[in-house]
Amino acid sequence: MSGWNRRKSVWTSVIVGRKALQWSALVPLLLMIVGCAGIMSPSQKVAVKRAQMHMGTLVAITAVAPDLEAGHKAIQAGFNEIKRLERLLSTWIPESELSQVNTEAGHRPVAVSWETLDLVARSMEMARLTEGGFNIAVAPAVEAWSVTERQHIPSDEELQRLKVLVDGAAIQVDRALRTIFLPHKGMKIDVGGIGKGYAADRAAEEMKKAGAQGGVVALSGDIKAFGSLPDAAGFPVGIKHPRKEGVVIAVIDLQDEAISTAGDYERFFERDGVRYHHILDPQTLRPARACQSVTVIGKEGVLVDGLDTGIFVLGPERGMALVEQLAGVEAVIIDNQGKMTLSSGLRSRLRNP
Repeated sequence: MSGWNRRKSVWTSVIVGRKALQWSALVPLLLMIVGCAGIMSPSQKVAVKRAQMHMGTLVAITAVAPDLEAGHKAIQAGFNEIKRLERLLSTWIPESELSQVNTEAGHRPVAVSWETLDLVARSMEMARLTEGGFNIAVAPAVEAWSVTERQHIPSDEELQRLKVLVDGAAIQVDRALRTIFLPHKGMKIDVGGIGKGYAADRAAEEMKKAGAQGGVVALSGDIKAFGSLPDAAGFPVGIKHPRKEGVVIAVIDLQDEAISTAGDYERFFERDGVRYHHILDPQTLRPARACQSVTVIGKEGVLVDGLDTGIFVLGPERGMALVEQLAGVEAVIIDNQGKMTLSSGLRSRLRNP
């Protein structure tokens, strides 16, 4: 999936920088063993962890269960759900439903599954919530920049020609017929900026159904946690400094929550001293400049995954004003000068690494 970064990652007790094929802004600080091992606690619960490649990144899943067999069963249920969603949503798979929607842009509506319809509809709601800061239709502009490959700086004329193709409000979702239609030939939608959070939510639900009493689903920098570690009060997650390699600025214990970070250090190139990154302002179709990173915590992965990008585009003041209006949502915003701002409900929860 073009928005879902194709890179490797590892579980570790520290955070490494997020460049090509490296880890992201967030990492669970869990000293567990990758593979088929587990850790037994005095409470007789076991924490089991496995990792596989999906959605262009290393997906790590931890399950807390009564025994190893139950833990592995829950983990497999999580992986199966992620694989199923990838086949529907990945624009890297020509046969996926979203690829078909893009292929038929300007021609006809495409019938899709309820999951694809739901995610696109949620994406459009997120666009309205962030005043257009989040926009799944910006894919043609992202391709024009090609930050990780051609590293092209488009001219004003090039970007102006793309304007009609990146109008997210033009996406037509018919709930009754369960179809999606892109009215202009050349339009493309990519849910990479919200799809990993959605997949983490769905995987966590399947794990619960399979018997997991707690767990973590980590798709790169999008993490969903439920329950807690054996004999612990949640799942600790570190937030990386956007400019200092390997430095953790704070730790938060997730308690039935999701966390996601958008940063200008994730995918970028520099030319003549200027950093060009992949988070584009849908209004200018150029990299958004007001923030270095935005981390959002909330109950739903799909919500925080879309919000972090939208707030990054809105900027610190408008972005934090939005966060303070949303129940159950908190954020850490680091502006373009490196100043960190915390939402009101987060100040008592962050701790030093």
